[in-house]
Amino acid sequence: MSEMKFAGIMKQSLVDYPGKVAAVLFTRGCNFCCPFCHNAHLVIKPHNPPPALEMQEILTFLRKHSGFLDAVVVSGGEPTLYPGLPEAFREFKALGYFTKIDTNGTNPTMLKQMLDEGLLDYVAMDVKAPLEFKKYANTVGSLTSGEFFNVRNSINLLRQVTVRAEFRTTVVPSLHSEDDIVEIARYLKGSKIYTLQQFNPSVTLDAGFGNVIPYSRDQMQEIAQRCREYIEEIKTVNL
Repeated sequence: MSEMKFAGIMKQSLVDYPGKVAAVLFTRGCNFCCPFCHNAHLVIKPHNPPPALEMQEILTFLRKHSGFLDAVVVSGGEPTLYPGLPEAFREFKALGYFTKIDTNGTNPTMLKQMLDEGLLDYVAMDVKAPLEFKKYANTVGSLTSGEFFNVRNSINLLRQVTVRAEFRTTVVPSLHSEDDIVEIARYLKGSKIYTLQQFNPSVTLDAGFGNVIPYSRDQMQEIAQRCREYIEEIKTVNL
């Protein structure tokens, strides 16, 4: 059994795996430090973190609810930082669940391994900025050349897979111009799904970003319309 541990669980979600009822598991820790992160409590270790959830506890829950839940989603933080992640997904698949991972794309080797084994039915990858090193580094707070190379490799990998692959960007006015988002879409040209998420200033890693006013719904729709030239399906997620 996997030695994987999780920081928390959302026992029921209707939005994290479209069309399915999912349990969402969260991992703690991330190799990025995006100032607009809405899961800051998972990025910065709290003084008194709640006890980690053991795999046995997770599997017991999933067995008990197998008639109600359809899917397991693992999010973070960044799940691929954990070597035990593939084995955890083997356990989920053995119980008959559909599976999804949310990732920043910095571990294409693990992603490819899991895809090759048939452990993933859905991959959602955050693309933080236009694929130019300085812009990406400015957006994620800390970035090595190796991480940047890996992000681009993950994008190339996911553009070729047969499972559902979604790219998404949280659109932050102080970091992204409208042209920046269109530039990302152009880089992702030919991908099936690109989701634009409206920035939420009420929950951020950097308190200063609480003063940033999000693009309006109309502006988000205008950006989405410009991106449709390059990608089959553009979705917007608003506050």
